[in-house]
Amino acid sequence: MSSQPITFQAPAAPVAPIVPTKWPVEDVLALFNLPFNDLLYRAQLVHRENFDANEVELATLLSIKTGGCPEDCGYCPQAARYDTGVTAQKILPLDEVLAAAREAKSHGATRFCMGAAWREPKDRDLEKVEEMVREVKALGLETCATLGMLGEGQAEKLKDAGLDYYNHNLDTAPEFYSNIISTRDYQNRLDTLERVRGVGIKVCCGGIVGMGESRLQRAGLMAQLCNMDPYPESVPVNNLVQVEGTPLHGTEPIDPLEFVRTVAVARITMPKARVRLSAGRREMGEAIQALCFLAGANSIFYGDKLLTTGNPEADADQVLLKKLGMHSRNNAIDARCEVTSS
Repeated sequence: MSSQPITFQAPAAPVAPIVPTKWPVEDVLALFNLPFNDLLYRAQLVHRENFDANEVELATLLSIKTGGCPEDCGYCPQAARYDTGVTAQKILPLDEVLAAAREAKSHGATRFCMGAAWREPKDRDLEKVEEMVREVKALGLETCATLGMLGEGQAEKLKDAGLDYYNHNLDTAPEFYSNIISTRDYQNRLDTLERVRGVGIKVCCGGIVGMGESRLQRAGLMAQLCNMDPYPESVPVNNLVQVEGTPLHGTEPIDPLEFVRTVAVARITMPKARVRLSAGRREMGEAIQALCFLAGANSIFYGDKLLTTGNPEADADQVLLKKLGMHSRNNAIDARCEVTSS
């Protein structure tokens, strides 16, 4: 019998999955083409590596200046050239914005986004937005703004006011862009994003699906987003809300499961981003929303309106989250504080 001591060798550390630093369009398309269950399984694994799988961020969006926009975005009811029943309004007074922000916070929102229907803000309008940002931030909310294109020096002013996020969506793939908008080009959008990133404001940037684009073009949008360096911290995925009077009214709707695939691809290619279910949630129903959460969505716009289109009521959202055993980001923070204090 051997007298040699028995030694135990520790198992080798698991090999981390290789995550591409760049995503060619054909690789993104390959994700879209995976069997549905395989795609969601992969997205859920990535999601759990980076987030609490049952936590969702609640964000509220307020239109601080509605209608009268000179652009020709084919999906937008706020374009002045379309007859959609949206009346142009002046920028809201500060007290109304703060009242909406307080209400949003009381319902559990942690981020408050202010949107204005401008091609680009004038400096006199930007001064009012800066004041809103300072006052909303003082309430303890994260602040976000979407004001159109930004000129030289405007991003710096928003940064000085304390803005946390700037939203400026790419909308769609470069090769499909001219089918949707003609009054600005893709580079205009990229320039604004570069200005925002350059001053240290976090980027909120996503797109709209269901505008008649192909799966390849949806992959093109995702490739544009995930290959930014760095990719956006927040990625809103919008399902086109068709408004009578806009050029895209009557477009064949996207298949709901294709929308879920888009969310899953966003999660896999941008693992640390907040992937937000944005416009179009009202039309999805609970089952598709639940699949989107499974696919890696972990943020929603919360409240009864998104700029000018409807959104699920806040109470209905809370009911759905309870059914799914999910909790809001704010509630999770409160729960941790209670445990610590006890």
